Amino acid sequence: MKYRGSDNFEHGQPGRLGVLITNLGTPEAPQRRPLKKYLRQFLSDPRVVEIPRLLWWLILHGIILNIRPAKSAKAYRTIWTEQGSPLLVTTAEQAAALNEALEKRYGDRVVVAFAMRYGEPSITATLERMFQQGVRQLVVLPLYPQYSCAVTASTFDALGEDFRQRRWLPELHFISHYHDNPGYIDALANKVKTHWQTHGRTEKLMLSFHGEPLRYLHQGDPYFCECHKTSRLLAERLGLSEDDYLTTFQSRFGREPWLQPYTDETLEQWAAQGVKSVQVMCPGFSADCLETLEEIAELNRELFIDAGGQEFQYISCLNADAEHIQLMLQLVTPTLDNWPEKDLSQAAPRARELGASR
Repeated sequence: MKYRGSDNFEHGQPGRLGVLITNLGTPEAPQRRPLKKYLRQFLSDPRVVEIPRLLWWLILHGIILNIRPAKSAKAYRTIWTEQGSPLLVTTAEQAAALNEALEKRYGDRVVVAFAMRYGEPSITATLERMFQQGVRQLVVLPLYPQYSCAVTASTFDALGEDFRQRRWLPELHFISHYHDNPGYIDALANKVKTHWQTHGRTEKLMLSFHGEPLRYLHQGDPYFCECHKTSRLLAERLGLSEDDYLTTFQSRFGREPWLQPYTDETLEQWAAQGVKSVQVMCPGFSADCLETLEEIAELNRELFIDAGGQEFQYISCLNADAEHIQLMLQLVTPTLDNWPEKDLSQAAPRARELGASR
């Protein structure tokens, strides 16, 4: 294997601190062809779908990629903005705000960037740009508060695959979860309280997290437990009783059992039982996206109202709120502070003595 190096590498180049935030990804446009490309990459990841590869390849290429792209494109069109995908726009805003905050602390020593696990900007292309800028010490913050093998570990896989092909590797700190971080819980609680101040409280507060197959829990994935811990800490912070809120799971697909209770079925049950008003928050999502804006705020709203409910309110994600950026600072700065600036002034002359051109 020929390992990748930097064509612009200079011995003695000042080393810089890097912070990379990542999220799941988004198609380039709300159209069938971009959706097919995006779904092919996403659903081909063995972390996302854990069934025998040959069987899944036949299902994916024979059925799903011929049917789902058009349906998904229609759903994306309902949330697409003039600036583009809400997830992409918000993640860019988060990175810009985090960069501004870190520059005040570290000056031009820091490079902040964002990447998507699937789609663009890719992790590999973003890492290359960061290393070209002199990043030698890297903090990676996947914006998934609760650890899940399907998303958090997949991000690490992508990093590892990139690093496996590089000649030089940076010092690395990978933040795998922050589900019980006090700053995270406070930001969620304040988001709810602000919503209450404007819209009042409803009968129930639903905390809806992305689902995953039940067998992942049985095989040791901590996601289910971390979701419930987030909910418990948030409920305590808000002073809620057990009857005031419920943790549910959304976005399932396929026939096998997923984590329960299911968000959509619970909303229908509540309405049938006489619950007239609900507020839904999605604490596991760091930015509003298809699963929150279309699935929850539109489709699940319709389910609840059609089943007899009267009032449905969606509480938005933390997005680029100031408290969310402050949380990111709290997560990355302890590691950055422990990485002192290195003196590389003697590297260039020594390298030139050995024939290096730079």
